[in-house]
Amino acid sequence: MRLNELTDRPGATKAKKRLGRGPGSGLGKTSGRGVKGQKARSGVAIKGFEGGQMPLHRRLPKRGFSNIFAKKYNELNLGRIQEAVDSGRLDGKKPITVEALKEAGLIRRAKDGVRLLGQGEIKGKLAFEVTGASASAIKAVEAKGGTVTLKSITGREAPAADKIKADKTAAKRAAKAAPKGGKKAKAEAPEAEGGSPEAQGEAPKAAKAKPEADAEAPKKAKAESKDKPAKKDKSE
Repeated sequence: MRLNELTDRPGATKAKKRLGRGPGSGLGKTSGRGVKGQKARSGVAIKGFEGGQMPLHRRLPKRGFSNIFAKKYNELNLGRIQEAVDSGRLDGKKPITVEALKEAGLIRRAKDGVRLLGQGEIKGKLAFEVTGASASAIKAVEAKGGTVTLKSITGREAPAADKIKADKTAAKRAAKAAPKGGKKAKAEAPEAEGGSPEAQGEAPKAAKAKPEADAEAPKKAKAESKDKPAKKDKSE
């Protein structure tokens, strides 16, 4: 074995493609790029460019949005939980929590919690402590004598859907009961400030009567001065 006889193993190196070396090579003329001109050059990214006019992705309307506050739940049906109980992976006598479901292999990670869905059927009395549950799931569990407690991962109790709905209804009713602006409010405003419309109608009459009384006052004073006898001077 000599140094000039050393070679790599077969397949260790790969020959470089010879581009643009005639049609017989299969990579002549356009060198496998298929076109000539701008698209045959490197460093060009045309993508959605349409020669200067407004491209299609900007002409089309935009719909919807991505809610950055949306929660990601693990959704589990009752039927799948019953299968885990039957196989012995879940203990039906203990509360079924997020940790218990994770240990049983029904979920991979907790995410933002577990939401219970009503597809399938449970056979016995089960106690659930989950983040959320559909109305059909709660109804099915309670029909078998079980309970569904809604708790977030942090340990705080999650608000029930009925409570949230009741709060929204109460807020709407309060908004409807509140006085609104318009002709009705304008009609009620004078009554609140100066009393009834009758009292407001009497106010101008009283204002007119006052100047007349002021005008008669000097006349009465003159008449009284004539009736009184003149006072005698002390010097006399």
